[in-house]
Amino acid sequence: MRVSIDHGVCVGAGQCALTAPDVFTQDDDGFGTVLPGREDGGGGALVRVAARACPVQAVSVRDTADGPRA
Repeated sequence: MRVSIDHGVCVGAGQCALTAPDVFTQDDDGFGTVLPGREDGGGGALVRVAARACPVQAVSVRDTADGPRA
């Protein structure tokens, strides 16, 4: 799995960091970011839930074997 955040779309709602704090955090400006070393989802069970919780769909979860999922 590959996890990313489109920083051009993110509005800093923080739902990703609230839902899956083991994978996401907010930067100094309040925008969502993937924690270093967690780009693979870090085994976080709530990564897909966090992607669905994003109000602007800035979080992308891609299975490495196939196309995008959220």
